[in-house]
Amino acid sequence: MLKIEKMTFDDFLKEWNSNCPTLTIQTSGSTGKPKRIIVEKARMLASARMTCDTLNLKKGDTALLCMPLEYIAGKMMAIRSIEREMKLICIPPCSNPLRPLIGTAEHIDFAAFVPLQIAKILEHEEEKSLLAQIGTVLIGGGTIDKHIEDELKNFPNQIYATYGMTETLSHIALRHISGESASPWYTPMPQVHVELSEEHTLIITAQHLSITSLKTNDIAELNDKGQFRILGRIDNIINTGGIKIQIEDIENLLQKTELTDFLITSVPDKTFGEAIVLLTLPQSTNKIESAITTLPKYWKPKHIIEIQEIPLTETGKPNRAKAKIIANELIKSRL
Repeated sequence: MLKIEKMTFDDFLKEWNSNCPTLTIQTSGSTGKPKRIIVEKARMLASARMTCDTLNLKKGDTALLCMPLEYIAGKMMAIRSIEREMKLICIPPCSNPLRPLIGTAEHIDFAAFVPLQIAKILEHEEEKSLLAQIGTVLIGGGTIDKHIEDELKNFPNQIYATYGMTETLSHIALRHISGESASPWYTPMPQVHVELSEEHTLIITAQHLSITSLKTNDIAELNDKGQFRILGRIDNIINTGGIKIQIEDIENLLQKTELTDFLITSVPDKTFGEAIVLLTLPQSTNKIESAITTLPKYWKPKHIIEIQEIPLTETGKPNRAKAKIIANELIKSRL
């Protein structure tokens, strides 16, 4: 297992201000084993400037850092604040990072969260009110639940979903969630070019970030405006009885029902090759059965397993690898 050392802001500053031209960054391990990669500081500065210029962030603005500094999202928030000379408020990473700010006079101009943090913030009226007062909000690192996105659409501030990964040094595209500009389509940031591979996966080129023809695992669709939307991941396909089904397609349909706190995965199956599995927190049988009836015949889970906690990575993404392990172990125990 890869050991992850917790980093403080002072630790980061020492590393950033050192003579070494590179930083070591921890990947999240959302679809495989976590790993460390080495990135040039000059590339990270270029990415920070791109974001600050696009969002019109300026000297003297206040930014909120509430994500782990071991990962790209946390590092880039710190670098943006340094590059643009913003005041940085550091909150230890937690599920509800706005709670410590209740009752303070701090105004936040810029903040970034993962979907899990947003979900927890929206459960409390005081934190929800604070969220609406932040000038610009970025949400990245995982899929945003449709119900949450619908709620955020009515917020008065600028809220964006981001698209990116460690290899792209945080986000390379944004899409509006709030206001009249809300859209399912991501707009690439300046100097970023996207195209599709033969498998319809997204390919990214951003010369100013030293990214050339980076082939992702994300299946995408392009429109005539140069925008794209993500349909799923090529490595999140379940082949059951010769029918290939995207995990996200099943999850997106279930999110439109009353079913909450669930994850779709698969296990080996002697007859079908793979069998669809629904991992869910304990909830009423009627709610589960009602949700499943909305699925096409071949999308219905063969196994329904109740668990006490949905497996997530440290950055709040679905931990697909761990979900498979859990499903396999629990199904084997039933045999």
